[in-house]
Amino acid sequence: MASTTDIAPPGAPTPGTGREAPPAPHDPASLKVVPARHYARWAAAVAVIVLVTQFVHGLATNPVWEWGVFGDYVLSETIVQAVWVTLQLTAYATVLGFLLGTVLAFMRLSRSPVLQTVAWTYIWIFRSIPMIVQLVFWFNLSALYERLGLGVPFGPVFWSVDSNSIIGTMGAAVIGLTLHQAAYAAEIVRGGVIAVDDGQLEAAAALGIPRLRQIRRIVLPQAMRAILPTAGNEVIGLLKGTSVVYVMSIGELFYQVQVVYGRNGRVIPLLLVATAWYVVLTSLLSVAQYYVERRYARGANRTPPPTPLQRARRFARTLRAAAARRDQPVIPLKPLGDSR
Repeated sequence: MASTTDIAPPGAPTPGTGREAPPAPHDPASLKVVPARHYARWAAAVAVIVLVTQFVHGLATNPVWEWGVFGDYVLSETIVQAVWVTLQLTAYATVLGFLLGTVLAFMRLSRSPVLQTVAWTYIWIFRSIPMIVQLVFWFNLSALYERLGLGVPFGPVFWSVDSNSIIGTMGAAVIGLTLHQAAYAAEIVRGGVIAVDDGQLEAAAALGIPRLRQIRRIVLPQAMRAILPTAGNEVIGLLKGTSVVYVMSIGELFYQVQVVYGRNGRVIPLLLVATAWYVVLTSLLSVAQYYVERRYARGANRTPPPTPLQRARRFARTLRAAAARRDQPVIPLKPLGDSR
């Protein structure tokens, strides 16, 4: 009777012969590994590449785009000034809108039914009315209130001034954009605050931290992680939404482009100028949003992922190290037993 130690494993040399034994029928080592073939994925990739190539070829060869006219106007003084006006409108409406929206958000979270009702009504009204209607309304405010003043409520007015003298065209645009933006910003901030665990406030209250400091130092820094992605989208939408103020004849980007192609008839290249500037400004805002989100994510991620710039630097260092190793001379190895 043969002992178990005399049984050779599959594929091991047969004792006394020096040859490998044939593998077992179900031995995983004997199976041939074949990579999966994704034919549908390859076909989709080829189709996308063909479509993108065709689109780029059309951009380069179609004379209707008039790239020469585009180059003449994209950095012209008129267009650059219009871009500056667009940035001003976006900055004013963003800062003032989110400040007012934060106040409205905490009014909705208040225990006072009066504050809750007022905030909810404001948000309901200004989210229901289109932005262009609000802008036209504020542009014609002087028709409703010829003079604005200070005094006793329902009593005498001590000081008044003409409405047009303090609310010009630019002021009316900022007011309209701010009030419209505040309604959406309030819901964004409220959603971020709700996302913070209630235990944070309970712990802060147990430590005797004042309510305002709880909100400023504990609630808002944690809520920013939930606020920033949606707020970034809202600011980008506001940047493009400033084109609506063309109804007020303000010289922002889209209005100025309309004025120029109304004079020379070059509609397509001038619209391409506006498109290029909107793409550049949106890209810059997206980059800023990425780094702000990364900063506020430090509390959740102790080792945040590398930025695109850090990845590029690491890749460049890897290429330089590989090139340095390739340039080093190869030293032949001495054979075993050679003492020289």
